[in-house]
Amino acid sequence: MDGLDISSLLPPSLLLPPRLSAHKYLMVCTLTVAAWDTLVLSPRTWRLYKTQGWPLLKITYQFLRYLMPIEFAIVAVAFFDSSWSLERCQHFFLFEPIVTAFLMAIASLSLAVRMYAIWDKSKVVMFTLGALLFVQVVVQAICCAFYEVVPLDVGQGCIAGPKHNWVGIYWAAPTIFYTATLGFAIARSRKSQLVRPMNLWKLFLRDGLNLYGAIWLVNMINVLFWLIVTPNGPEDTIKTIITSMTAVLTTTMTLRVILGIRGQLNNGGTYSGMSSSSQPSHSNPTTSSAARKGPTASEGPVPAGARHSLSQNIRSNPGGGQTYTIEEMRAKTQRDWAAGEQEEEDGKSGYALGEDDVVDHDSLSDRRRGEKAAPLAEDERDAASVKGKNPGGIGVKVTIDREFQ
Repeated sequence: MDGLDISSLLPPSLLLPPRLSAHKYLMVCTLTVAAWDTLVLSPRTWRLYKTQGWPLLKITYQFLRYLMPIEFAIVAVAFFDSSWSLERCQHFFLFEPIVTAFLMAIASLSLAVRMYAIWDKSKVVMFTLGALLFVQVVVQAICCAFYEVVPLDVGQGCIAGPKHNWVGIYWAAPTIFYTATLGFAIARSRKSQLVRPMNLWKLFLRDGLNLYGAIWLVNMINVLFWLIVTPNGPEDTIKTIITSMTAVLTTTMTLRVILGIRGQLNNGGTYSGMSSSSQPSHSNPTTSSAARKGPTASEGPVPAGARHSLSQNIRSNPGGGQTYTIEEMRAKTQRDWAAGEQEEEDGKSGYALGEDDVVDHDSLSDRRRGEKAAPLAEDERDAASVKGKNPGGIGVKVTIDREFQ
């Protein structure tokens, strides 16, 4: 027994070459990332699902969310199942290249829509990323025809590999797209920082540059494996060793880009870095017109420049009314209270106000203190007159002026 080689007693499924063994370990890591990401994003996925409407990014999110774990669960069965025969693998090996191409196309489409939105629907961004996305889809579709079964021993798994070295453009095309996406994201963040100076780390996290950078990095490493590393033979799987991890990380980072969008997902969402609501503001005094009720609200126009006026007008009286500031409204409330008490005292003394009577609240307050009430002048009487027969009723007009710098 001293000279016996125990490796000769192992089945092919356990007697693996070093690179194939490393490939299987990395596949386990890939499945772990996919399972963990699926579990962690479940609450946020459910909240997104309950939102109203189905914009494009919400649809692509759902595709990516469920297609990725389903694909790699099936691929893992073929990869680790030692009972798979070569004949069965011949009918299955194109599953991963085709589905992965579809997965990467949806991820790229999501990022293109997002870039188009944060660049305020720029034609340059749309045509650049649109052309790169088209090239990616065409290239990956063509490259799927140049995959073959890696000739492994029975029980070592079913893996698809390239027939030629140039098939690496299957991954080079999306890498070019993600390079452009990262460049656009950095340029947009830099542009917003010139308008609103911000700490680089906060800017990095706010705009999700770490997500775009992770997508670019993992795809670039994958392309380098295809272009630089030389296989030891046709059974060596070194070129495809991190392709599954690349697809999973690209998908998970894209999902986080979509979830990181503030507000609605319509038209790619909004970009907080340049929105007017994020600018510092200085408020002017608030004014209001006296009144009771009204059915409608309207907004005033927004003039060009640094001044933004938000006007809420609720009214049913076309004639308008006297304008008060907040302080005057508080003082008026106190005068109305005093007037109410005086009316109650007048009622006890046998005097009641008529419908067309005009009362000066300051005079009522003076009368309450025992002073003689001053009569209203003719023009003051017209301005303060309460028209009981006014068919329009009394309305409310609230105007809020806000100045931005």
